[in-house]
Amino acid sequence: MFDKLFGNMRNLASVLAIASLALIPASALAMGSSSSDDDDAKPAKTAAPSEFDMGVAAIEAQNWSEAQKHMAAAIDLDSTNADAFNYLGYARRKSGDHEGALKAYNVALQLDPEHKGAHEYIGQAYLEMGNVAMAEQHLARLDSICTFGCAEYTSLKQAVAKAKGTS
Repeated sequence: MFDKLFGNMRNLASVLAIASLALIPASALAMGSSSSDDDDAKPAKTAAPSEFDMGVAAIEAQNWSEAQKHMAAAIDLDSTNADAFNYLGYARRKSGDHEGALKAYNVALQLDPEHKGAHEYIGQAYLEMGNVAMAEQHLARLDSICTFGCAEYTSLKQAVAKAKGTS
């Protein structure tokens, strides 16, 4: 019985070892050296930051014009990126272009009607424009999206309360 049990385990180990080879790329299994010595000297290539990533970095640096430029380029590459439209709206709002911000946020919300960030930021834009009622509509939408609460809801709720003088 001992031999039968461990014999089956050895067979299982062999099957698993063979199956794992299928997961290794063929190039990694190639033996021998390269025909060119230059291949060994080349550093590994790293991906250049995307327009979106550069836009996020510009937002973090509060460079609103650079952020807008990179987010617009990111949108040119992928016009279905709700996050890029949301960040474009944010950069526009922070630079004082509330109408441009509303347009960008609305596209983000058309692409993703439950985009929490876009609901929060468009609500903030409406508050900055003095339109508490529209901000409250987005607060109510966040309330329905964020079943157990979320940071976006809490942030906009506090901003609405402050705008109404009830904080």
